[in-house]
Amino acid sequence: MSNRERRLRTVDLARAVGLSTQQVRNYEGAGVLPPAGRTDAGYRVFGERHRDALLTYRALQPGYGAVTATRVMRAVHDGDVAGALALVDAAHAELHEERASLRAAGEALEALAGRDADTPPDRNADSPRGLRIGEVAALVGVRTSALRVWEDAGLLVPGRERGTGYRVYGPGDVRDARVVRALRRSHHLFEQIRPVLEDLRRAGSSEALRAAVAARGRALTARTRSMLAGAGALHVYLE
Repeated sequence: MSNRERRLRTVDLARAVGLSTQQVRNYEGAGVLPPAGRTDAGYRVFGERHRDALLTYRALQPGYGAVTATRVMRAVHDGDVAGALALVDAAHAELHEERASLRAAGEALEALAGRDADTPPDRNADSPRGLRIGEVAALVGVRTSALRVWEDAGLLVPGRERGTGYRVYGPGDVRDARVVRALRRSHHLFEQIRPVLEDLRRAGSSEALRAAVAARGRALTARTRSMLAGAGALHVYLE
């Protein structure tokens, strides 16, 4: 610590950033702060660098989460700036994947809406006995082999007829098959389609999913803004 730098006791630093003295000690121990100096009596001595570190950490938290923010700051203070930036990159890549999944959900909803608007309802889809694989393939416009592949991938889960073991598809299965077909035509991978189907089944209807997609979109936008603010604070701290 420079002799010209303002010295801060633990309590001074805690007050400056709105924390308890114990939290300051915990953050130092976790590597969120650079190591503190010590007086001859063994008391911690902090400086402006430590205050800046805490403010940077708190700026990172909303967008990256406490765990990643801690790992980033620890890497910086260990001298591994490249490692810290790799953690930031990984968080942005994860957010990108979430956006891709959200986009897939939006495309699935458009496909369902387009089908509902342009295609008269098929009475066979609501058959009490359900539909066989050939009937579903004809409805959706794919080969039966495609339905089997989607089933093997865990995207479709048709029931089985007692005695014969034949696949039986209900209305929900037909809807899921249409969603898969629409997303596959847009070149989405199975890993991207699976969460869309899970969300659709959880929501129970396309309208409920549409509301959930909109809410998720707003949340992702807010998180992106928080990440930008956090990355900006980290950039200033590294400088």
